[in-house]
Amino acid sequence: MQPNGFPEIVELDVARAQDAPALVAAAREDLLGRCDEAGAVVIRGLCATSADDFDAVVAALDLPGFSYAESLSNAVRIDRTPRVFTANEAPAEVEIPLHHELAQTPRHPSRLLLFCETAPERGGETPLCRSDRLLERLAAAEPRFVSDCERLGLRYTNVMPSEADLLSGLGRSWRDTLGVTSRPAAESRLAELGYDFAWQPDGSCRATTPVLPAIRRGPSGRRTFFNQLIAAARGWKDARNEPSRAVTFGDATPLDEAAVEAAVAIGDELAILRPWRAGDVVLIDNFLVMHGRRPYAGERQVLASLAA
Repeated sequence: MQPNGFPEIVELDVARAQDAPALVAAAREDLLGRCDEAGAVVIRGLCATSADDFDAVVAALDLPGFSYAESLSNAVRIDRTPRVFTANEAPAEVEIPLHHELAQTPRHPSRLLLFCETAPERGGETPLCRSDRLLERLAAAEPRFVSDCERLGLRYTNVMPSEADLLSGLGRSWRDTLGVTSRPAAESRLAELGYDFAWQPDGSCRATTPVLPAIRRGPSGRRTFFNQLIAAARGWKDARNEPSRAVTFGDATPLDEAAVEAAVAIGDELAILRPWRAGDVVLIDNFLVMHGRRPYAGERQVLASLAA
């Protein structure tokens, strides 16, 4: 089968869900190679209907695990199996902007797998955007900004609540985010990670990352806009967080707002939307492709799994 664009779509012929893992295992090298080249692969025809079916497919790909519990994700999620969790528990009307998974933390997965357990009645697409193409366009439009991003890197600030806030896409508590149960343990973990932090009167914790890269060069040599600037500009707003204060350059100077808006606009233009079909599995190169979530109506259940 020849590559068929972005995202690439691969149709497999599986009679029963229990037969899918063997077929995926046999096609593993081909699927991973297609993902490396295209950035994202939609796998159809697996007959998968449940978290356990998806878990078996993930296991068949035999990728190093990256658990949600051990991640520094700020999103509230619910584990469904040791490898599989809900993609995000934010309300249906909340848009999740384009982002590279966990690019705002020192630890991020190399691949992301998504599975549609239940397709929504309307909306709810997962936009996909090639970050290398976005960077090429942005460098032509805002060369100084891109140069500063590469030279200075970025620092991210987020206020983590003391208890989970299900109304926010950033609502994971500092206890769950850091995997701790006390303030002293949180302080030790943050210091270990190189974060600056300050406790707030309501018990929340304001944390700022060390300097992280804004542009990444992958093994293939492709440079990507590997950061959370679009997500921060569009979505990092709740009762505790304000987008204008969420990101600075590594030297603490403010970002050029016009250049950030240019990045947002280019991302919107390049993003590909495909309606979910129940049973779809999408394999994403997290270093090459950004993803998000559009608002939706009706029940929607998309599950996720990460690979180190």
